[in-house]
Amino acid sequence: MISSKIHAVLDYIVGILLIAIPWLLGFADHGPATALPVILGISTLIYSLLTDYEYAIAPAFSFRGHLLLDMMSAVLLLISPWLFGFSKQVFLPHVILGAFEIMAVILTTKQPPDTKFVIRSS
Repeated sequence: MISSKIHAVLDYIVGILLIAIPWLLGFADHGPATALPVILGISTLIYSLLTDYEYAIAPAFSFRGHLLLDMMSAVLLLISPWLFGFSKQVFLPHVILGAFEIMAVILTTKQPPDTKFVIRSS
C-alpha cells in the first residue's frame, strides 16, 4: 500500500510532469491534447497544497476528498483522447499517466494521515 506521505510526494511529481509532458514529448502544439494535462497538472498541484496531508501548506479538505479528485482527474485524462477527439494525434501519454494515477489511488491507504497537532495530558 502507498502511504499518504508517499502519495503526497507522487502528487507533486505527477502535477509537474503533467504540466511538462506536452513539451517533453513534443505535442505542445496539439490544442486539447496539450491543454488538458497542463490544466490537470496545475489543478493537482493546487488541491495537493490544500489537502489535509503531510506536505500541504493550507489543509482545507480531506484526504478522501483528495483521492476522489485524483480518481476523477485520472479517468478524464485516460479517456480524453477519445472524448476530445485527438486520439489520432496523441493518446499514449494520456492513457499511461491516467492509468498510473488510477493505480496510485487504488493502492493508496485510505486512512487519513495524522496531521493534526494533538496535546496529550499525562
